[in-house]
Amino acid sequence: MDKIQTLTSENGIVVFSKSTCCLCYAVTILFQELGVEPLVHELDHDPNGWEIEKALVNLGCNSPPVPAVFIGGNLVGSTNEVMSLHLRGALISLLRPYQTLA
Repeated sequence: MDKIQTLTSENGIVVFSKSTCCLCYAVTILFQELGVEPLVHELDHDPNGWEIEKALVNLGCNSPPVPAVFIGGNLVGSTNEVMSLHLRGALISLLRPYQTLA
């Protein structure tokens, strides 16, 4: 879907989320704690949210399709993939280009 492509190419870190999703919130807070401010796109606040969610499922985000995390325009995955990267120590290097100076 064009909106996914546009958002992920124009922003370093994008989290497709739903405002009621606690895992989406946890991933967003993790990124903030690591010094990055992701663009959080709430699907339940977007009139085309259902179509975007279907497109995310087609890209491989499922069970559930949110949070869907993109870093540098690439699909990283959902909470499990983000947390696995973090526990292996690989997430910081992906986020480094997008970290703000504190």
